[in-house]
Amino acid sequence: MLRFVPYILKTLWRHRSRTALTVSGSAVALFVFCFVAAIQQGMDDLQERQSAKGTLIAFQANKFCPATSHLPQDYDSQIARLNGVKDVVPVQVFTNNCRASLDVIVFYGVPADRIQSARDFQLVTGSWSEFESHQDSAVVGRSVATRRGIKVGDKFSIGDISVNIAGIFRSSDPGEENYIYSHLDFLQRTRGANLVGTVTQLEVLLEPGADPDALCREIDDTFRGGPVETDTRAKGAFQAKSLGDLVQLINMARYLGYACVGLVLALVATTTIMSVEDRIREHAVLQTLGFSGPRVFGIVMTECMILSFAGGCLGVGTALLVLKVSSLSVAAEAVAVAFSPSLGVALSGLTVSVFAGAIAGIAPAIHAARTEIVPALRHT
Repeated sequence: MLRFVPYILKTLWRHRSRTALTVSGSAVALFVFCFVAAIQQGMDDLQERQSAKGTLIAFQANKFCPATSHLPQDYDSQIARLNGVKDVVPVQVFTNNCRASLDVIVFYGVPADRIQSARDFQLVTGSWSEFESHQDSAVVGRSVATRRGIKVGDKFSIGDISVNIAGIFRSSDPGEENYIYSHLDFLQRTRGANLVGTVTQLEVLLEPGADPDALCREIDDTFRGGPVETDTRAKGAFQAKSLGDLVQLINMARYLGYACVGLVLALVATTTIMSVEDRIREHAVLQTLGFSGPRVFGIVMTECMILSFAGGCLGVGTALLVLKVSSLSVAAEAVAVAFSPSLGVALSGLTVSVFAGAIAGIAPAIHAARTEIVPALRHT
């Protein structure tokens, strides 16, 4: 069938406007499909990474937005004494918006000497010494820096928080690149004197082989009668809970992806049927020249798949470029989910385009293959 590809391409070129419109329509559908796949992969990646790290989050019980959670900072020493606990990192969180948004700014206040051990960061520009030596300094994830146009040496302000950018970091976890890390005591003092000595949450790093569920219960039991009760969960489960309804919306978005596949099917099938009807005499001539029904079937099927695949390449390529340049993420309650433009997303989009083209071409190809020669030659 490959030797007929030049003929198929010439056929498509003869109807340039129709071909261009079909490819453009398929490209738009696959563009949306890739966006949906990217956010779903970002959510899956977030949960898988956090589950693998063996980290717990102790949060104030019956609280939701980070602005409302205030745990005594000295809880960290009590938790650190429990069997199976490797380290405890106090974290103060500030966000400009607890609701779901595409451009949420999240500050994490962490002790300066603990950030490199608690996080897997590599500075792209700037220096750790500059960050550690100045209380009002911060390091920024690449995604935030890209969206906000932040550079090392800039002063960044939001609300009553103003920091000097000491570095821009990258991380193996795309979600981490949507956060700004500052000094713990700086963020506590900036947010008000009543926050000194309290933190939003405690990150509990576990020893290998520790039972996370048992430690969650033990931590909560320890502070059940204390001044502030805790609600401790594995970090992945905590983030899923924080995202709440957003997780359901992301899961529902897959139906939008299915709708995009249906759009490609309908568009390519309609265009090919129109093409077959316009070329009914041409197909009869091919059969007169010795082309069998199965061969005509194959030619029409290949035409459908080329149309769909061309639209897929255009749509997938544009989507990955936009996602890469824009560094989009969606966040809720200070937990960010990065849109992940990966090779897997690209391959799934291109695979969908090929299969959609194949399915869409079945009916037109059967119609062309069953064309009766004499009536078709009389067709005007």
